[in-house]
Amino acid sequence: MSSQLTARPSDIPLRNLYNLLEPITVPNERARFTNWGRTFTCTPHAIFEPENEFQCELILELARREGKTVRVAGVGHSPSDLACTTEFMLRTTKLNRVLEVNTEKRYVVAQSGIILNDLHAQLAKNNLAMMNLGSISEQTLGGVVTTATHGSGVNYGVISTNVMALSLLLADGSRITCSRNEHADLFLASICGLGATGIILSIQLEVEPAFRLKESQKPLPFDDVVRDMDKLIHSAEHVRFWWFPTTDTVIYSQANRTNEPKKPAGSWWWHSFLGYHVIQFLLFIARYITVLNLWIGTFACWLVKGDTVGVDDSYNIFNVDCRYPQHTTEWAVPYENAQACLREFHDYLHKEMQDPHGIRPHFPVEIRFSAADDIWLSPSYGQLTCWIGIVQYKPYGFNVPYRKLFQAYEDIVVRHRGRPHWAKAHRLQPDGLQKLYPHFNDFRRVIDRVDPDGVFRNEYVQRHIMGQPIDPRVFKQRRS
Repeated sequence: MSSQLTARPSDIPLRNLYNLLEPITVPNERARFTNWGRTFTCTPHAIFEPENEFQCELILELARREGKTVRVAGVGHSPSDLACTTEFMLRTTKLNRVLEVNTEKRYVVAQSGIILNDLHAQLAKNNLAMMNLGSISEQTLGGVVTTATHGSGVNYGVISTNVMALSLLLADGSRITCSRNEHADLFLASICGLGATGIILSIQLEVEPAFRLKESQKPLPFDDVVRDMDKLIHSAEHVRFWWFPTTDTVIYSQANRTNEPKKPAGSWWWHSFLGYHVIQFLLFIARYITVLNLWIGTFACWLVKGDTVGVDDSYNIFNVDCRYPQHTTEWAVPYENAQACLREFHDYLHKEMQDPHGIRPHFPVEIRFSAADDIWLSPSYGQLTCWIGIVQYKPYGFNVPYRKLFQAYEDIVVRHRGRPHWAKAHRLQPDGLQKLYPHFNDFRRVIDRVDPDGVFRNEYVQRHIMGQPIDPRVFKQRRS
C-alpha cells in the first residue's frame, strides 16, 4: 500500500484505486447534497471528502477512467445550483488548514476548504484580519474566491482582489501556481472561475493588521438615500443600506476602523427573540395569509429603526445574521445606473403592494458597493458597482412564492445592465454574458485549454458558460 501512495495515480490498478478512495467516499445512504438555502438538491454518483492533495489526484484519475465530471463543493452556501452535479462531487470540508501566516508581509496561505470563521480565528492569533467581508463567514475561502464574493465599500474590491496566488490541480493531474506575475491568464480566470479551471488547493491571501470597526446605523427615507447616494456612499470606509419597502425606510450603516474599545450593539430580546423567533413565526403564518407580509415588514423595520452605535472586531461588524433558509438573488448594477434602477424597482414594489392581488415581498433589500476591478468574470469588472439583493425567506424551511418577484426584479436590473452574482441563480446565457463581460471569450479559451475534456464542467457551467440547454430547475428541491 505504501508504494501506491507514492505512485503516479495513472499507474495504480483500478481495483487498488477503488480501495484507496473507499475511506473518503461518503456512504450511498448519505450521498446527497442540499444547499444552505434548501433551494437546490442533488444526488451525485459519488461524494468524496479528501483529506490531502494526493487524494484529490486519485479522484481526478478515477473520473478520467470512468468518464465522469468532478464538481468541487464546500459547505453549500451558494443559493443556486452552482455546486450541484449528478456525477462526482469533491467536498473540500477536510482540506481546511492554514499552511502559512506571514505577519511581516501580511499574507496567509490556506487550503481552499477552510471556513472563514475558522480563518478569522487563526488570523486573530497572529493579530491579523481579512480586509473586507461579505454578510456571512460560514462559507469556505475557496467558494468566496471562485464566485468573487463581495463586502461593501467604494474603495474595496470583491474579496478575490485580495488573492495574491493560487495553487491549482488541473484536469490532467498536474499542479500549477498562478498569480498576476505567473500564468496571469489562468489566475484572472480562476479568481472568479466558478470551479471550472481546476481544483483550488491553496490560496495566498493579502490581509491586514487586526482591527475593530465602529458602526453607526440610522434610518433615512428612501427618497433621501437615493437622492444623496453619492455623498452617503463616500461618508465612511464601509457603507451599506437595508431598505424596508413597506415603510420606505432605509437603514443606513457606516463603519470605519477605530481604536475604541469593544461595545457591541443589540440585545437578545430585540434581535434574537423578537427579531428572529417572532418574525419567523409570523412569516410562517403569512404563507397562508399573505397580506400579513406587509405588516411584518413594517414590524421588522420598527425593530431596527432606532439609531445605534457599536464597536467590535471587524468580522463581527461585517457579518450579519442571514436568519432563515431563503430564496435570494443579487445583481451588480453599474453605479451610474444605480439610482434609476432603485427608483424603478421601488415603483414596481409599491404598485404591487397597492394591488390586492399583488406581490407581498419580504425584507430587507440589501444594497452594497464595491470598487472596480480587472478580474475577467467579476461582476465589478471595470466599474464601480452597486449590488442590489432581494430575499424571500423560507420560515422553518417551508417554501414561499418567489418566482414572480424575482422575474420582475431581474427584468429591471437587466435593463440597467446588471450582472448577476455568480453564486446565485440567474437566467443569463453565453450570448448575454458576452455583452456584459469583455473577457468572457478569454475565459472560455482558458478553460478549453486547461480542461479540454470538460472534467470540471457541471450542469451550471455547461448551462451558463458553454450554452448547453440544461433546465435551470433540474436540481430544484421543490417546484414553486
